[in-house]
Parts: sequence; C-alpha cells; structure tokens
Amino acid sequence: MSTTRPTTASTPEPAPVTGGLSQKGLSAGTVGLIGAVVIGISCIAPAYTLTAALGPTVSEVGFQVPAIILIGFIPMLLVAFGYRELNRSMPDSGTSFTWAARAFGPWVGWMAGWGLIAATILVLSNLAGIAVEFLFLLIDQIAGSPGTIAELAFNPFINVAVCLLFMLGATLVSYRDMQTTQKLQYYLVGFQLLVLLIFSITAFVQVAQGNAFDASPIELSWFNPFAVGSVGAIVAGLSLSIFIFWGWDVTLTMNEETKNPEKTPGRAATLTVITIVVLYLLLSIALLSFAGIGTGALGLGNEDIQSNVFFYLSGPILGPLAFLVSLAVLTSSASSLQSTFVSPARTLLAMGHYGALPSQFAKVSPRFFTPGYATIIAAVVASAFYAVMRFISEDVLWDTITALGMMICFYYGITAFACVWYFRKQWFDSARTFFFTLLFPLVGGIILAALFVMTLVDSMNPDYGSGSNIAGVGLVFILGVTVIVVGIVIMIWQAIKRPAFFRGETLTMDAPPSLRRR
Repeated sequence: MSTTRPTTASTPEPAPVTGGLSQKGLSAGTVGLIGAVVIGISCIAPAYTLTAALGPTVSEVGFQVPAIILIGFIPMLLVAFGYRELNRSMPDSGTSFTWAARAFGPWVGWMAGWGLIAATILVLSNLAGIAVEFLFLLIDQIAGSPGTIAELAFNPFINVAVCLLFMLGATLVSYRDMQTTQKLQYYLVGFQLLVLLIFSITAFVQVAQGNAFDASPIELSWFNPFAVGSVGAIVAGLSLSIFIFWGWDVTLTMNEETKNPEKTPGRAATLTVITIVVLYLLLSIALLSFAGIGTGALGLGNEDIQSNVFFYLSGPILGPLAFLVSLAVLTSSASSLQSTFVSPARTLLAMGHYGALPSQFAKVSPRFFTPGYATIIAAVVASAFYAVMRFISEDVLWDTITALGMMICFYYGITAFACVWYFRKQWFDSARTFFFTLLFPLVGGIILAALFVMTLVDSMNPDYGSGSNIAGVGLVFILGVTVIVVGIVIMIWQAIKRPAFFRGETLTMDAPPSLRRR
C-alpha cells in the first residue's frame, strides 16, 4: 500500500477553524455503502451481544423476546432517522458532539461527545475481556479438555496479558487506513453471519426432526408485547434490547471518509439496524423453539447458561461443528473491538479540531490519514481501565458495563433532540420534514430519555447488577453518575483552559439553511 499522500481531493488537508464545519485531514471517499454497513454490523457484534443478552431477556419476558426485540428496534430506528437528517445537513466526524453543539451550544455538545466517548471506551475493555474468554473456550473445545483450558481465562494475570494483546492488535489495525479496516471486517463479519445463519437453520431442522431439547411451536403471541407479565418486565427487557442494537452510529462517525458523505452514512445506519433486527429475530425464534424457556439443563431460563447461551446450545444443535459457534463469538468480539475504535477516535479528533480538547487530539497520521493520536489514547485508557478493574474487583468492572446502558440513552437522546431543535424552522415544510426531523426523532428521544431516568432510578437498588452497593446505594447507579460527573469536571477544566470553544468561537451554533429538495 502506498505510503505517500495522494494529491487528490480525497485526502484534504485539515481546514482552518473559523466557527463553521471543517475538514480534519481524514481520507475522504474510502468507505462505500457496503463497507459502512459491514463495519456497523461488526461494531454491534451480534454473535457476542445476543449470546450474552438472550438468556437475561428470556428471564424477564419469557417467549416474548421477539416482541421486545421489535420494541427495542423502534427507538433505534427513529433515532437513526434523526442521525440521517443531521448527517445530510452537517456531515462531520464529531457526530453527536458536533450536532449537539450546533443545535444547543458548546456545553451540551461537549457532554454529548463525552457520553459517546465514555460508552465506547467502556465497551472496548469489555470486548477485549470477552475475546479472551472465548479464545480459551475455543481452545478448550478443540483440545477436548472440558474446563481445563477454559479456566485459564479467569486467572487475572493471564486474562489481562492476553486482553492487552487483543487491544494492541485492534489498535494497530485501527491506526492504519480505513481500507485495511474494511478488508478485515469483510472476512470477520462474513464468517460471523454465515455461522449464525447455519446455527439458526440447523436449530429449526432439529425441531422439525424431533431432536430439540424442549420443542416449542412458534406462536404469534411471541411478537405481542402486551403478553408480557408487567410493565417492569417490559422496561427491563427494553433496556437490554437497547444494548443489543447499540453501535450502528459508527457508520455516521465515518462520514468524512465515505463516498457521498451526505447520504451514504445515513443509509448505512438504517440498513445496519434493519439487518440486525432481522438476524436477532431469526436467532431468538430458532433458539426459543429449540430450547424453550424452562430452567432445565438447556432451557433458556436456566441461569447457569444465560451468560453464554450459544456456547451451551451449540453442541446439541451443531454436534461436532459446535466449535464454529465459539469461533464466531470470538470473531464477533474481536472484530467489534477493532471497529469500535472508529467512533471514539473520530469524536476525540473532532473535539481536538474544534478546540474542545487539547490540540494533540486533532493530529491525523500523515501516512494513514486516520486519527492516530486519538486512537492510541482511547486504547491506553481502555486497557488501563480493564487491567485495574480486573485486579481490583470484577463486580466493579461488570457493573460499569451495566451502567453503559445509561450512557447510550444519554448521548443518543441528546442527539435525537438536537435533530428536532436544529430543524425547528423546517418542521412543517413538507410531510417528509415533519416525520423525519420532528416526529420520529422526538419520539425516539423521549423513549430513550424515559429509559435513562428509569434505569437511573432502578439502579439505585442495591440488588441491581452484581448486587454490590455503597451505603445501601446500588453500585451501578454510583458508577453511572460518576461517569457523567467526571465528564462535567473535565468539561469545566477544558472551559478554563480553552475558552474559545465554550464561547462559541470555534464551532458556532448554526441557523439551519432551508432543506434542499430531495
């Protein structure tokens, strides 16, 4: 691959900051629609996400898992429409940070950026840890030594050492150009989706042949949210479903590097969300039909298997090919680890570019045209966080990940409301603008805001999450609030050090132009 900078418009020099949007020196036109969708799917990590979320969701809503998936899909799709409209008007790698700053001002914009960065860096450490566990599980399966090798993943020294190697590998790929990321993700995501499809279809075949563990006929009631026992169960299930869809917005953070940046990222986000909901419905229906919701050995209600449903069901469904499922989940977590770097690195780049963070964050690799400094910082912070938490307390580590749901609702909600407010003068220009700039993002934002508040209140319960608490207050609540408060403290510090951004000089609030006829 060439190491000299092309003299074409595809690699623009960083533009001067004058208050409006400006280029940051990223390599433009290198990501197409399919590449963006593949990276979006990779970031969501369907194999890893669903194997961890399916069991807990079943414990909350039983056979109505497909209904909960569909309900969780609704706010994600509505918010994705808002993201699409903002991107059409303001394609900028800062996404939530930039758009919220243009709509509500620098303070709200900074916190929206912080929410995205905190969420993605927290999940980076989790993905690396999961990749380690599935690596040893896979080796254990292939070697035929039940439990012996897999247990090594829980030795903190081995776990952290291998975790850091995964993080190093992901950082090296992310530091390189977007073509490298795309090529890697085509293989990893393609393999993951192929295995999941084979897994689902084989489960249906086993049911049809009478070989299922607890065969359950598919019923329309599975898609009926009103069949769920209580509102609390719906809220709990909905919170889990929000998590399993999170990550599609990575397609927007690549907008300065995509072909047709005003349209491709938004289309990629919508296609990513739709692809994921279809895949989740197929998998959940197949496994509900095969295993049922009981608490028996392979029942999805069995707490002993809920942390890794695919692993426990892969043998009964695929037989000697069961190792493929572990390999798919390992591939899923490893590929997501790499693609998830895209969002925080580009948000940090934008914040540095517009003066909301130190100027070092605005540095772009002169060889690969990627946010090199920001990528390294994100990797160092995520690695240090995981290593420290892994040795101090696994409860703190996993409760921090549980608090991730609050951060997702926080910055997605701000971005949805930013869309509504930014386009306030165009709400009634046409039916299209009414639905896509007002109704859809407003409803999506309200749902996410309500979930944020409900999760915040519920997490105060000392039994929430791992059950750890401080002075009777749930650790998840304390961690979630701490992440937000830390963001506020850093923001105030940056306002003192770099007042120009917070005075609205480097990124001004924007009076939106009339929408172009589309």
